[in-house]
Amino acid sequence: MPKNIDLTDNLEKYIIDHSENMTDIQKEIIDHNTSLGDQKRLQISISQAQFLQTIIKISNTKKILEVGSFTGFSALSMASALPSDGILISLDKNFEFCNKAKSFYEKAKEKKIKQIIKPAMDSLKELNNSNQKFDLIFIDADKENYINYFDISINMVVSGGLIIIDNVLWHGEVSDKSKNDKFTNIIREFNDHLKKDNRVTKNIIPIGDGLTICIKK
Repeated sequence: MPKNIDLTDNLEKYIIDHSENMTDIQKEIIDHNTSLGDQKRLQISISQAQFLQTIIKISNTKKILEVGSFTGFSALSMASALPSDGILISLDKNFEFCNKAKSFYEKAKEKKIKQIIKPAMDSLKELNNSNQKFDLIFIDADKENYINYFDISINMVVSGGLIIIDNVLWHGEVSDKSKNDKFTNIIREFNDHLKKDNRVTKNIIPIGDGLTICIKK
């Protein structure tokens, strides 16, 4: 069995440096998030953003729903990969983060992003009740509601569409039997829940903090 590569910081930097260049606004968001200290962990990794952009382009995705936006790095990255007639609806309840994200979208002249600022479950229920359908749903919000977010999202994604979930490896702790803190167990419960769900084909991709890619049958 081939040995997996140990993805060190230096190797990840090499991968980023030899992949598609980030825009100046993406770099500005990263710099801003770095200044926030521990809150930076809420941002997806650069390699994840590049991966999502590739997925969007090869899947001909036109309509995206994002659950959890932080300061807009993931939304702006995904929206930039959409065609000119694409749309991304971003859900987050934090006014401060959303206002900062909006300033970055405006600076980038990105008009494909629509923000909804309220608790994500409220927004998801409203979108579901209005029969909204999406080609791709990206979940990266409060972990306690991951199962709830997924279970409503499955009704809102088109057949053959994608649901992508972040943080499913939780710093590698999900496989460490000595780790039994609240959030590690929440992610384990979610992963077990998803494993049993026959409505989707799913695979975990070990980039960033782990992405699960689900294709609705």
